[in-house]
Amino acid sequence: MCGIIGIVGRSEVASALYDALTVLQHRGQDAAGIATVDGARLRLHKGNGLVQDVFQRENMLGLRGNLGIGHCRYPTAGSEGSNEAQPLYVNSPYGIALAHNGNLVNTETLRREMFEDDRRHINTDSDSEFLLNVLAHELQIQERMALSHDNIFKAVAGVHGRCIGGYAVVTVVLGYGLLAFRDPHGIRPLVLGERDTPQGKEYAVASESVAFDILGFRLLRDVAPGEGILITPDGTLHTRQCAEAATHTPCIFEYVYLA
Repeated sequence: MCGIIGIVGRSEVASALYDALTVLQHRGQDAAGIATVDGARLRLHKGNGLVQDVFQRENMLGLRGNLGIGHCRYPTAGSEGSNEAQPLYVNSPYGIALAHNGNLVNTETLRREMFEDDRRHINTDSDSEFLLNVLAHELQIQERMALSHDNIFKAVAGVHGRCIGGYAVVTVVLGYGLLAFRDPHGIRPLVLGERDTPQGKEYAVASESVAFDILGFRLLRDVAPGEGILITPDGTLHTRQCAEAATHTPCIFEYVYLA
């Protein structure tokens, strides 16, 4: 079980991501990381340990940008090494950083498909790396037809078609914004919130609404099973149901643990 948070704001978001991770810390104490978008560059800092230990003042000053994601990790797949701390990054297409909560159950099939068909190498046992590369490949397919909002959601549908398991995901795609989605069964939690500022609305997605409480966001709703959420850098919200016949069958451990 991991904690994830993504924010598209009207000002710098690094400190808000840090605060959100501190209240999501119960979901994972092994590692933490934050990635922000600063113009055409991705700023990333991560490492093993608690949130308060991973981020020092100089790290936070380098995390510039009004759009970003954060993660605190409990290692249920892969190793406990710092190379598997999230967010994970791949530079093609565009530049994508991803943070993930959940588990895939068909990683061996995906590893073979990605090597033989997609020509992508998976270097760890982390299922987050599988999700990142599947998403990157699906976006690359859509890119051939010009990457519109519709095609981004088609890429998410492609992920749903290939990845089997429970997953809640937040990503940043450079030039396009914050993309979040939830598996077709809604096994792992993901919620959507908003807050008003003098500059306009800000949006956030997170594992739990407790992250919204500390930041002053209003809980709008759960992200639906199989739904994709795209928030562009200018703060425009787009949503799309990306998996057919989605059914809500959440993990009971979430209810027991949070109770």
